[in-house]
Amino acid sequence: MDLKISNCNNFFKIKGTLNKDNLGVFQSAFKNIFEKVQALIISIEDVDSMDRFGVNALTELHKEAIAKNKNLSIIGLGCEDLYNHFKTEMAA
Repeated sequence: MDLKISNCNNFFKIKGTLNKDNLGVFQSAFKNIFEKVQALIISIEDVDSMDRFGVNALTELHKEAIAKNKNLSIIGLGCEDLYNHFKTEMAA
């Protein structure tokens, strides 16, 4: 399944597969996002799968939010790969 990103204000909903092939779509949607908003909510409820490139893209977005003192919330019981990544980083 392709990647689809919809948004309303600062709430973004990601649907499909986030992988190396469609990483540009994700990066384009969130390029300079923290110049426009103070808080960002991303729902991954409808993400079917995510490869390491997708996980890294969300990780980089998270790092950018911290660096710019912005709020980023990732919600939904979507892809387990992302939760495992952050769980591993938090334990280290």
